[in-house]
Amino acid sequence: MSEVLRLPLVVMGVSGSGKSTVGAALAAAFGAPFVDGDDLHPPENTRKMAEGRPLDDEDRAPWLDRIGSRIAAELAEGVAIVVACSALRRRYREQLAAHAPGIVFVHLAGDAGLIAERQRDREHEFMPTSLFASQLEALEPLGDDERGIVLDVGRAPADLVEDVREALGRFRA
Repeated sequence: MSEVLRLPLVVMGVSGSGKSTVGAALAAAFGAPFVDGDDLHPPENTRKMAEGRPLDDEDRAPWLDRIGSRIAAELAEGVAIVVACSALRRRYREQLAAHAPGIVFVHLAGDAGLIAERQRDREHEFMPTSLFASQLEALEPLGDDERGIVLDVGRAPADLVEDVREALGRFRA
């Protein structure tokens, strides 16, 4: 029997860190809906990334609002969801939290070499490996005052799910 997820989770990190894999595993473990933030990008964003051009803050703002609105809509229905979203900068996380103040960020962090290797070994519809460096450059790790959990991407997804399950007790809705 799965435990009920009481707080929305955003699984964050650079491309190739395992956001979708870990997010889907968390959603399955908690019996919660899973949303891949990549699916909510407007076409102009996906086109820009497919061309090898990184998104800027202006590109990301409507996408982040779309994700935040989706989280808030689910919460209004009494459902906490799991979302995969890079949420690289603190201001992006603040934008998401403005929609859902109880949100908890699960930062998949770790060795850049391992993440780059994973990214090279996968095919992504619009995220070329050439954008990896720009993601690392943009990444602002979670601050001590942010609601979040930092996990090592070198561990197995099942272990990361257990780490999240144990850590969630620290957070209130």
